[in-house]
Amino acid sequence: MSEAPIRPVSKGAWFRVVFLVLALVNQVLVMMDKSPIPVSSEQLEQLYTLTWTVVASLIAWWKDNDWTEKARRRVK
Repeated sequence: MSEAPIRPVSKGAWFRVVFLVLALVNQVLVMMDKSPIPVSSEQLEQLYTLTWTVVASLIAWWKDNDWTEKARRRVK
């Protein structure tokens, strides 16, 4: 009986691990009263608002319109 081949680690998994490590390093620096990211809370609020708007816009644009060929072929 042969074993199934081992798949390589996905790019998404590597991204999540790197992002987690950066978040943990950031948290340790915050606990030590260091400012790892030199931004004001106003700038963070603006970034959050911009990100939220862009994500919501992209989701609404994609979901409410039949952009893919498969969606255009379906019978309503």
